[in-house]
Amino acid sequence: MFNEHVLLAFSLTLFAGLATGIGSAFVLLTKNMSTKFLSVALGFSAGIMIYVSFVEIFFKAADSLTAHLGEVTGMWVTVISFFSGIILIVLVDKFIPDINSPKAMQTINNANNAEYESINSNKLMRMGVLMALAIAIHNFPEGLATFMATLDDPSVGIAIAIAIAIHNIPEGIAVAIPIYYATNSKKTAFKYSFISGLAEPIGALVGYILLYNFFNDLVFGIIFGLISGIMVFISIDQLLPTAREYGEHNLSIYGLVAGMAVMALSLLLLM
Repeated sequence: MFNEHVLLAFSLTLFAGLATGIGSAFVLLTKNMSTKFLSVALGFSAGIMIYVSFVEIFFKAADSLTAHLGEVTGMWVTVISFFSGIILIVLVDKFIPDINSPKAMQTINNANNAEYESINSNKLMRMGVLMALAIAIHNFPEGLATFMATLDDPSVGIAIAIAIAIHNIPEGIAVAIPIYYATNSKKTAFKYSFISGLAEPIGALVGYILLYNFFNDLVFGIIFGLISGIMVFISIDQLLPTAREYGEHNLSIYGLVAGMAVMALSLLLLM
């Protein structure tokens, strides 16, 4: 059941998920974070995810499904799987609290203001816990995406893991800030941020256990279709708007193009 590929896939998923801890460490260890750098990094992450979704993962889904179902039916199921992934992540967004990392960054900048200090600590704690829960729910399908992509092609899995890790950093910031100022405890803030990231490897593990006995071209194709839809929507709905709010519009676009270029080059070099 477990082999080198599975262990690599799980390790990459764990790395991506625990990047939330890096975000909380930024909050706790430094007072001056470069919002421009975060803007470029988030755009870069979106570029990787969009490019690999449309150029690699979508067509892997199509290849698997057309091989199993025939060309016409296979392409129909591929497209349906893609949009089903978008619908799935939209439903997740609809029923959980909104993740708005730029507000978290603004909170850092205003942390010493009397107005901020007057906010009820219970309210801040609740905000941080809800943010951790929201991020954990988001991370669950992302963990499965990283895991399944690595099982099929480790080079693609590594790229996805790096992209997800980059966009998990500001999510860790969003969890750590309100909890730190509510409790005045760096340990508690880091703990909640760290735990929220664990949903990613848990998602990978649960998905693998449930689907292990059913792996075939049909299952792989549907999962990859779902993954491509999920990643495209996350990039457009979360990463790019957040990147634009962190810095100048141009910076997020430069990061986006750079991410696409790096992903394209890596795929060409591995042909």
